[in-house]
Amino acid sequence: MLRSWFLAALLLFPGLLWADAASRLSTLPGFKVSVYASDLNTPRGMTLSPDGNLFVCDMRGGRVLELLDPGQTGAATETKVVIDGLTTPHSLAFNQGFLYVAETDRLARFTLEDRRLSKEDGHTVVEFPPGGRHFTRTLAFGPDGKIYLSIGSTCDVCVEPDPRYAAICRCDNDGSHFEVYATGLRNAVGLTFRPGTQDLWASVNGRDYLGDDLPPETIDLIEQGKDYGWPYSYSLRGKAMPDPDFGKDGVRQTGFPVLEYQAHSAPLGMTFYTGQAFPSKYQQGFFICFHGSWNRSIEVGYKVVFVPLKGNRPAGKPRDFLWGFLQGAEHIGRPVDVLTGPKGELFVSDDHGGRIFKVVYSGK
Repeated sequence: MLRSWFLAALLLFPGLLWADAASRLSTLPGFKVSVYASDLNTPRGMTLSPDGNLFVCDMRGGRVLELLDPGQTGAATETKVVIDGLTTPHSLAFNQGFLYVAETDRLARFTLEDRRLSKEDGHTVVEFPPGGRHFTRTLAFGPDGKIYLSIGSTCDVCVEPDPRYAAICRCDNDGSHFEVYATGLRNAVGLTFRPGTQDLWASVNGRDYLGDDLPPETIDLIEQGKDYGWPYSYSLRGKAMPDPDFGKDGVRQTGFPVLEYQAHSAPLGMTFYTGQAFPSKYQQGFFICFHGSWNRSIEVGYKVVFVPLKGNRPAGKPRDFLWGFLQGAEHIGRPVDVLTGPKGELFVSDDHGGRIFKVVYSGK
């Protein structure tokens, strides 16, 4: 009887389901989490338009969505399809009046119009090599005006025939002067520059099938020309460990992580907090989404973590900031990307539940 009543209530008031998802999550004292948008299919990378609206890639739906809150209700009341027909779009950014979208097969540039656009309306800036095991592409504009692009490996662990795979590349905003910037990065999904600096940070997913706890996931400060190890080695407590499958070919690692984290947690989107609404300590570190494991005997990840920094080194242990996406055997959601909103709120995309969560600070 109770179940029938609940299902009937959801039909009449679908917002109850949204509220329930947020109420099952936990965050730190003084913060409050709510659902900003729902029914988005598979939301992944997010960005803000010049006028402060939230844009998100619906990866599986092949769409770019604009989330609108014209009544200033605190949640999106309108979802507008801006572009459709794309090939698994994962990341996007505005620059000099254009919207850049990273699809599996290309980086495209769009001029937004009142009408809905399609893939053919985009100008191809860079063509990517075919997707493999890791088909997502992440873009970030650097303070030098160049575009930085992460292209994951085609496999779990192998020697890639194309140097663009398992690397971060760089080019001008028209696609010219394309070059490999750093290598040995199996799948650097999160890519961001620390505000006010030239420092490029990346979250890197390590290989599988070395057990529950190897190799660690890593957060790396990316330097031009450095090799971060894959597939020949991985980092463990700051040392290069030969990979059991490819280490016999020699360790070539020259770059080492800033932070090592629990294997198979799947670090994805990361951001440095740029708002003023949170306590000041949150401006000295970054937030990162751990999408969660699929290949571990006990699942890990499924949360958003804050990492305090002093300079470019951790100033303490990473702290869980938003959690509860995994409850027993039930998956409430899987966090993908995190972004500072125009009012200092924090947006978190969830490609499992098809939602965008919003976290605000409401107390001391």
